[in-house]
Amino acid sequence: MSLDANSVMKISPIVPVVVVDNANEALDLAKALYDGGISVMEITLRTKAGLDAIEKISKEFPLMTVGAGTVCDIEDYRNAVNSGSKFVFSPGITTSLIEESKNQSIPFIPGVSCASEIMLAKENALTHCKLFPASLVGGVDMLKALGGPFPGINFCPTGGVNLNNMNDFLALDNVLCVGGSWVSSSKLVKQKNFKEITKIVQESLAKVAR
Repeated sequence: MSLDANSVMKISPIVPVVVVDNANEALDLAKALYDGGISVMEITLRTKAGLDAIEKISKEFPLMTVGAGTVCDIEDYRNAVNSGSKFVFSPGITTSLIEESKNQSIPFIPGVSCASEIMLAKENALTHCKLFPASLVGGVDMLKALGGPFPGINFCPTGGVNLNNMNDFLALDNVLCVGGSWVSSSKLVKQKNFKEITKIVQESLAKVAR
């Protein structure tokens, strides 16, 4: 059964944003995140291992809802779908990606950073967006300001979100989840210290205020 954007963004209050160099390590990371209580992850396409990691997790650990991030063009979108992605996040929004999303069965969650981009999303029935880079485009104050003219738009702020400020974002009515990399430390992955990652996930979820 395919998910919609709303379902994806409600799986967990924290969506790990993951950059991987090795597909096998990504599988171990997925299990560590799941053991900690998070069953969704965004694997960015910033490295060559990204698509392989998505495919491996999708096939070998289906309990994890895995999606692709840094989807910047149609080729990225199609590659993500073919690798088993359950959703795609983009850092931005383009008409070509919007049109491609209409031909695909997995949800497209575009990145927006201003009112005009949100209006473009809304015109195309896209009501769930990533605010990116959240901390640089106004953060919590920006999201509060956007709530007035865009009451039907929901956000996943990503970029500069961390353990210390996540609850400031999650307290907002138009925020369903936050994206962050602190729960999936590349350093700990390289060290194969997956137990520590599980611990960080548990501690982070315990601090979520809602």
